[in-house]
Amino acid sequence: MTRTPHTRLDPLDPLDPLDSLDQRVSACRACPRLVAWREDVAQVKRAAFADWTYWGRPVPGFGPADAPLLIIGLAPAAHGGNRTGRMFTGDRSGDVLYQALYDVGLASQPTSVSADDGLELYGVRITAPVHCAPPANKPTPEERDTCRPWLVEELTLLRPTLRAAVVLGAFGWQAALPAFAEAGWTVPRPRPAFAHGARVGLGGLELFGCFHVSQRNTFTGRLTPEMLRAVLGTAAEAAGLG
Repeated sequence: MTRTPHTRLDPLDPLDPLDSLDQRVSACRACPRLVAWREDVAQVKRAAFADWTYWGRPVPGFGPADAPLLIIGLAPAAHGGNRTGRMFTGDRSGDVLYQALYDVGLASQPTSVSADDGLELYGVRITAPVHCAPPANKPTPEERDTCRPWLVEELTLLRPTLRAAVVLGAFGWQAALPAFAEAGWTVPRPRPAFAHGARVGLGGLELFGCFHVSQRNTFTGRLTPEMLRAVLGTAAEAAGLG
């Protein structure tokens, strides 16, 4: 399936609010534990990436400003997004996600190895409720809540075109629901529980649950490529991209 990339405003245009948000996110130092960890990882590095200059900062969202579909993960990987500066880029979770996005026609290529590799997303943006790589891939509830205003602002900016969202994993689901509520969508009460394949209407937006693309899930078969493609394909249709 071939798609035309959604356009963005000039990235150097100071009036582009999403670019402004991305720049402010990448300069955040609000969580001391995360700041120390991400910067230490960027200095020590992994032997396989010894010749890389690590990003070592909060990782902003990636994708067009007029995206009708949003994917929400957990947090950048220490030697993935924290190294490359782009969500789900340079790690095995990203290998699985971008292959699936390519398979359903939402990405220009099936791999994502660096921020300058030419990858384009078609009608979809990728973000996370926590923008810094956390130790052991486990942000604290306090860190999640401290980072939430960034997600709320991003959702608010995307709201004019956003029609569907896929949340990867229970942590992202728990972080995303209050953010959607703060951004003006109607979240049912009691709040719906996370489940793979869950679909919840938020009043003008369809929210989908999907197991996270972590190695623990993909290596054990808890999440297969077919399962991931099915959720992404259904969400793309709900967003008007099918």
